[in-house]
Amino acid sequence: MKKIILLLMLSLAIFSCKNSEEKNKETEVATTENVEKIKAYKGDFINSDGALVLMGPNFIYGVKRDEISEELSKQVEAVKKNDYDMVGVIVRGIVSKNNDKENEWEEEITIKEIMKVNDKPSEVDIKLNETAKKN
Repeated sequence: MKKIILLLMLSLAIFSCKNSEEKNKETEVATTENVEKIKAYKGDFINSDGALVLMGPNFIYGVKRDEISEELSKQVEAVKKNDYDMVGVIVRGIVSKNNDKENEWEEEITIKEIMKVNDKPSEVDIKLNETAKKN
């Protein structure tokens, strides 16, 4: 009789441990999915004529206007030398399809965190030399 009770208690303890491990795995998967959506993006940021744009080596995203993007605009404005300067930034955000009809970007990024703003504008890829025309 003691052996049967001991076996029942032991089997209950084993099964209850397995259930708690499975619940922990489900929680970890849910947490990981939320973190995966927020990724770090490194690129050049420009605020020109009211359009906020983040351009990287293989992407161009419109930036959704909110408090964080306005803060980023202020930080970039302090670094820019002219209106068309682009400043290198690293941000964390969520990229989604653009549902706004007024905005022409296919995808837009909602910035969740400003990680770094460079202290000088990005180098220009193409420089145009202006020369005086002779008549």
